[in-house]
Amino acid sequence: MHTLPETILRHAQSLPEGGVLSPKEFLHLGSRPAVDQAFSRLTKAGKLLRVARGLYATPVAGRFGSRAPAPEKVVQALADQSGEIVVPHGASAANALGLTQQVPIREVYLTSGRTRKLRLGRSEVLVKHAPRWMLALGARPAGAAVRALAWIGPMHAGESVVSLHRTLPDGEWQLLASARATLPGWMAKAIGQEAVRG
Repeated sequence: MHTLPETILRHAQSLPEGGVLSPKEFLHLGSRPAVDQAFSRLTKAGKLLRVARGLYATPVAGRFGSRAPAPEKVVQALADQSGEIVVPHGASAANALGLTQQVPIREVYLTSGRTRKLRLGRSEVLVKHAPRWMLALGARPAGAAVRALAWIGPMHAGESVVSLHRTLPDGEWQLLASARATLPGWMAKAIGQEAVRG
């Protein structure tokens, strides 16, 4: 028979990198104070990382000691667990699509859920609530294009849309063009003008 902390740790270690767990998952094994105390002890011992209120992950053992799990893996696990849509911020999308050379300093993700900060070792990741239209096309390239354009803004939308038309696969461009009705006016106009030209 395993103790409560051992059971929690075994479960945590069975998860893939970035997998998240919550004390609520273990309330069938003990009282709330006992479960909270077990999590607290495991965190103090360095066996768990508290990434947000009520959310924990296992550090990853490496050649040079342990490190926090990769932010994108924690964010994906959070999305899977909560059923939220979580996608990279527009600045990251713009960089990935070749619309800017700027590399974002801070990791920011957009979510259909509430805004929160995740602590992963020394770094902090912001998971920020976004309007539905920014998330409508999800994590696919057309969705990344919407977020990139939102970040770039109306002033440079025209030239960015021309570049996107060249770089996006045809199916993704068609998807972006067909989603115009759900997008802000300035973005819909820029995409529409390019669609007519193309």
